[in-house]
Amino acid sequence: MKKILLKYMTRFTTLNDEEQQAIAEAILIEEYKKGTMLLRQGDIPTKCYFVLKGCVRQYSIDETGKEVTSNFYTEEQAISNFNHHKQDKSSAYSLTCIEDCILVVGDLDSEEDMYNKYSQLEAMTRKMIEQNFGEVQDELASFIASAPEERYKALLRKRPHLVDRVPQHQLASYLGITPESLSRIKKRINKDTF
Repeated sequence: MKKILLKYMTRFTTLNDEEQQAIAEAILIEEYKKGTMLLRQGDIPTKCYFVLKGCVRQYSIDETGKEVTSNFYTEEQAISNFNHHKQDKSSAYSLTCIEDCILVVGDLDSEEDMYNKYSQLEAMTRKMIEQNFGEVQDELASFIASAPEERYKALLRKRPHLVDRVPQHQLASYLGITPESLSRIKKRINKDTF
């Protein structure tokens, strides 16, 4: 599993093999069972994660009590919680493993120490965040401008693995539609494909 992380570090840093190995040895890798809640909406986050294997769902409970899925994190994706703008630092989201997961677990309290020890690690984190933020901006603009069927087609193009890994009601929530609408869209697309 550490090979995945080393590959990622190579892509975003110029750390030599010895430095990469030292970081890989210093980090914590944990296994979590399907259904494990990593963070509850309203709690103050103390950890950040990087997915080596599995799928983590990000969602919130709206004012009506309905779960609204805002993202799925899969292999080679970082899970960060940007809540520093909030006075109470609480999370607006919950994070739950929807598959058995293997995650790199970062302690937010010791993050600064790691950055001081390995300055390129901070640069790597910044590059990861910039890349992720750019993708999120593009996805949001596309999401707002598209009809539900176009959203589903975009999902099939960009993240087709989610269709088989995520329960349909969660996928529908992520697309901003009902499970019944998602079923109709799938049938229509399958009919047009064959």
